[in-house]
Amino acid sequence: MVLDTKWKLGIAGAASGVLACVLALLGNPRNMAFCIACFIRDTAGALKFHSAAPVQYARPEIAGLILGAFIIAIATKEYKATAGSSPMIRFVLGMCIMIGALAFLGCPLRMVIRMAAGDWNAYVALAGFVCGIATGVFALKRGFSLGRAYVAHKATGYVLPVIALAIFLGLFIPGLYVFSESGPGSMHAPIMVSLVVGLLVGAIAQKSRMCFAGSIRDVILLKNFDLISVIAGLFAVLLVFNIATGRFTPGFTVPGTISHPEHLWNFLGMYTVGIAATLAGGCPLRQLILAAQGSADAGVTVLGMFVGSALCHNFGLAASGTAMNAETQELTLGAVPANGKIAVIVCIVVCLIIAFTQKREEV
Repeated sequence: MVLDTKWKLGIAGAASGVLACVLALLGNPRNMAFCIACFIRDTAGALKFHSAAPVQYARPEIAGLILGAFIIAIATKEYKATAGSSPMIRFVLGMCIMIGALAFLGCPLRMVIRMAAGDWNAYVALAGFVCGIATGVFALKRGFSLGRAYVAHKATGYVLPVIALAIFLGLFIPGLYVFSESGPGSMHAPIMVSLVVGLLVGAIAQKSRMCFAGSIRDVILLKNFDLISVIAGLFAVLLVFNIATGRFTPGFTVPGTISHPEHLWNFLGMYTVGIAATLAGGCPLRQLILAAQGSADAGVTVLGMFVGSALCHNFGLAASGTAMNAETQELTLGAVPANGKIAVIVCIVVCLIIAFTQKREEV
């Protein structure tokens, strides 16, 4: 592995931060820049899996991440097709990850981006995320396992990259997708810039093993701080960028940042993401990268996230963001709807059942 020291990993994180800043400067939503959960949700909307008009756009960054990781894995002979490690449970975990993320309004990557922009809600969510990972680590220590994956035909791992490429090319076919006319889905950087940034971040993430859940898991379980240096580099660059450009706006109720101040549900939303990601073997970003380098099991988790995002908007589970009425200047606080709160609790229960019933087979 090329990125085998803390300082190299830190540089990888910093480089990813710079690329996220490029997206923020060129049109991606404020205080978002790069969010796996939000981008999968937007893509699901563009493909008409849900009809929430403000969040429909086939994000080139997702295709770029998958293709970038796939290309670098092939080039460095790290591609290996595998499958067979409890795919249906992984599908459910993918759904839980997405439901938790859309209760918080962001994946772990966006959580860090929001933290660097002064969103105190994201720090509440971080506490929940760490607690969720700690619960997953406790399950790992007690023998949790989804079983081993087996070597599969190499073409098995080509499926998701081919789908990603097809979705990207569909952007150039008039009338094929639905696009938001307002809201987050209408805010985006130029298509080719988004693709190139995705390709670069995908390659960096593949070589650095970037994983927001895995970095904290390693600290708790192994006292290993290697992967956390990637996140530290990312956070440092974003913090400097936000302060330098006047985008650092500390507070719990900053309008336009696509966030909400319901602390319990920020905590529990990311608790859900933390435990589900630990059980599945990686955060949303890591699942995309693993799938790109050949893991069909990670690919199933990604499909679960895709379906989960559609469920969130078809059944009113996703939170709303704090907003300012342009005419009256009244502030409307974002919130998690009742359906979303119920869904988060159900997901936590499901994750706990999975965590303490799936055991390693005794040899």
